[in-house]
Amino acid sequence: MEKITSFTVNHLDLLRGIYVSRKDSVGGQIVTTFDLRMTRPNEEPVMNTAEIHSIEHLGATFLRNHKEYGDKTIYFGPMGCRTGFYLILSGDYASKDIVSLIIEMYEFIRDYEGEIPGASPRDCGNYLDLNLSMAKYLANRYLEETLYHITDEHLIYPE
Repeated sequence: MEKITSFTVNHLDLLRGIYVSRKDSVGGQIVTTFDLRMTRPNEEPVMNTAEIHSIEHLGATFLRNHKEYGDKTIYFGPMGCRTGFYLILSGDYASKDIVSLIIEMYEFIRDYEGEIPGASPRDCGNYLDLNLSMAKYLANRYLEETLYHITDEHLIYPE
């Protein structure tokens, strides 16, 4: 069986960043899948489910309400390895094209106050497993240590 694309990425040299994971044609339109890598694989501790879940709720809410990208957002959700998130957008994009969007989203998460959207038993299947303070901490770390001074080595997968 052939390896899927995400398993061909060299995770030993992968840094935190924003990467184009793949591009697909769906109904004649290009959709771009991004790898939003928040922790360095196999080097740093993975994120716990409560903060991942919180980032997912806040990030999805932010993206689907965004004036420019709301109708282009197909999916935002966590990676199984708990080192980051996948974002799927309708359109043909490079990593550098969405840096400002991702900064805006993580600033929204870092600065968020109040009840997490969808944090109720009616709206979520695991509403008790949320941790806003850790989500805010991780969002700020991603901003300060990666996004605010992002370079090509954090935008292009290592060989």
